[in-house]
Amino acid sequence: MINTDYWNPLVPELTVRSVAESLPFYTTVGFTVRFRRSDPEFVYLELGQAQVMLEEEHIGGWHTAELTRPLGHGVNFQIEVADVTAIAAALRAAGYTLFREPKASWYAVGPDREEGQLELLVQDPEGYLLRLVEVLGARPRQETTNDDA
Repeated sequence: MINTDYWNPLVPELTVRSVAESLPFYTTVGFTVRFRRSDPEFVYLELGQAQVMLEEEHIGGWHTAELTRPLGHGVNFQIEVADVTAIAAALRAAGYTLFREPKASWYAVGPDREEGQLELLVQDPEGYLLRLVEVLGARPRQETTNDDA
């Protein structure tokens, strides 16, 4: 059930060519529509506590530069999910190409501890990179740790 009283203090709004083209990708990942409106086409999506907005490209939009595809250069959106493996299978079945197959990664969070996550990277139809993560927990710090987060 959606908690309509909860709004994240930071919600990315992604410009897309077509909400109708992008929305099936996000629902395959597991997002649900909180609300939708038109003129311009807009949808507010939720997955757990993750929230994102998609707005169709239009004249008068808040663009600081020309929109060239793929969009989202230099940023990825980490979204915590319950089951990365199931989402990867659903994306493949729907015909989406994964940017990187699910992989366990461990990151140092202190001198003697690291936290792990099963990560899946996939680009949406516009090229925005999503990093879907399933939390693996914590462990004592190992010799080799990923520090590329």
